[in-house]
Amino acid sequence: MSLPDDDWTVLMRAAIAGDGRAYARFLRIATPVLRCVIRAKGSNLTREHHEDILQDVLLALHRKRDTWEVGRPVRPWLYAIARHKVVDAFRARCTAVHVQITDFEDVLAAEDGPDPLAERDVTSLIGRLDRRSADIVRAIELEDERTATVGERLGMTEGAVRVALHRAIKRMAAIARP
Repeated sequence: MSLPDDDWTVLMRAAIAGDGRAYARFLRIATPVLRCVIRAKGSNLTREHHEDILQDVLLALHRKRDTWEVGRPVRPWLYAIARHKVVDAFRARCTAVHVQITDFEDVLAAEDGPDPLAERDVTSLIGRLDRRSADIVRAIELEDERTATVGERLGMTEGAVRVALHRAIKRMAAIARP
């Protein structure tokens, strides 16, 4: 039984906080998924190798669980550990392996819904604007306030608010460009 990434994250967060039951449940749920990932990536290896790799992944997970960033999804971090352990197994056999990102499309596909990092990015961009522009962007784009209401509050005409909003969004786009 596989759970949504949010549930995996909740379990892992609880496990890091010392909840042994959450950790055991996380491992029970993650192990079959990891086994499938390892089988798919290590298709040239024997079943015994797959199980050895799985044990290596679980040990690495246990030893390195403090490297997981609590605010980030668990699955990409966990899948990266599995991928590295498969590569290590191929290296141990002196067999070259080339891993294409397209191999992970199904496994790492983003779930429908908002980007979990979008809010952080938007908050960071807004924080780099001047106070009035930031207030306008927050009010209209995030809080869904009407331009007329924002204009009244800030002592601006509705047209001036729209122009200021447009300019602020343009500045945010320029800041976001590498």
